[in-house]
Amino acid sequence: MRKLGEFLPELKEADYTTLWHRIKDLEIEVPKPADKIIVAVDSTGVKVTNRGGWMRKTHRGERRGWIKVHVAVDVENKRLLSIEVTDEKTGDSKMFEPLIDDLNLEDCLGDGGYDSREVFKILEEKGVGPPGVKLRKNARTGLSPRGQAAKEFQKLGYEEWKEKHGYGRRWAAEGFFSAVKRCFGETVRATSSGGMVREVKRKFALYNLVTKI
Repeated sequence: MRKLGEFLPELKEADYTTLWHRIKDLEIEVPKPADKIIVAVDSTGVKVTNRGGWMRKTHRGERRGWIKVHVAVDVENKRLLSIEVTDEKTGDSKMFEPLIDDLNLEDCLGDGGYDSREVFKILEEKGVGPPGVKLRKNARTGLSPRGQAAKEFQKLGYEEWKEKHGYGRRWAAEGFFSAVKRCFGETVRATSSGGMVREVKRKFALYNLVTKI
């Protein structure tokens, strides 16, 4: 910038504070495909390095907590489709609807953390069913969307059910988490809850852009 300013005197050099505020408030849009897609949903924990709104206490004294990152990833191209950030206590199924709400789904793959009546109902309303969401062993069959999924699972058995839905492709989400953490580290440095959310979303969205290059 300094060198460029020698040729363009009217160009003002950006100071650190200006650059910091622009980066801090930067939001990178995650594009949503129009075509039907198969998605994998999952979550991971991210360490909080500084004292912030999500610091928690244990009987041994203070210790740094975690924030939880929930994602939906396209299993074909391994790219991020949507992301939500919560505190560590929020269950996976609670964040399912905002993750897939704007997506045109062919199938959805998820582990037992997404085994809830509400998740199966949401997927049926989007025209997906029975989906590739792993059920608990004691799941009962019935007329509900979850009951129908349990019926399919019992009829096919785990191995055939796994093959039908391509359940192994669920690892696309875990692979995405690993790649982002290798690239940007496993911690957030922001201190406010809002800053933590923005920092995490920027990192994940930026990695998404890098994979397109």
